[in-house]
Amino acid sequence: MAGYQVAPLARLVEQFEQLPGIGHKSAERLAYHVLNMSKEQVQAFASSLLEAHQKIHYCKICCNLTDQELCPICRDDNRDKSVICVVEDPRDVTAMERTNEYCGSYHVLHGTISPLSDIGPDQLCIKELLSRVQNGSVKEVIMATNPTVEGEATAMYISRLLKPLGVKVTRLAYGIPVGGDLEYADEVTLLRALEGRSEL
Repeated sequence: MAGYQVAPLARLVEQFEQLPGIGHKSAERLAYHVLNMSKEQVQAFASSLLEAHQKIHYCKICCNLTDQELCPICRDDNRDKSVICVVEDPRDVTAMERTNEYCGSYHVLHGTISPLSDIGPDQLCIKELLSRVQNGSVKEVIMATNPTVEGEATAMYISRLLKPLGVKVTRLAYGIPVGGDLEYADEVTLLRALEGRSEL
């Protein structure tokens, strides 16, 4: 019985295992769940996957994901187009939008510079950002990459490219999270908290 395996089920498990954060046990659970779905549900699930893959592409301005020529944020005339918040991933746009405080525009890089992973500047959407800034209407670029080695390196690289263009380049303040204790914070976090301090 140890060698018992149904080939289509094994292939389905393998496909689920390729998804980020899905291990073998979770992949098996998902595969068995799909088998218990009705034929109509499976067809709707499969067509949703195909439709998303075929119709979703990069916004021609900010490189965020959209199913139209421009994403909803770039189409919104009420957004401040003179401020661009640069993020690594489309999910970061969603996180920023949840604050209900930011009313500027975005630019999605789709990754960070990472020599260890063979990701260089040319593989990111940096050229598109530079062309947006060069048209002269942008006053500030907010670097909102993650506070990782790759995120910091990417922010520094882009800021060096933007400085000669006469645009203000700022960095998100990072520091002690709400509810955090100073004694458990590392040196870099404390330094960022000091640099990003504000007047009360």
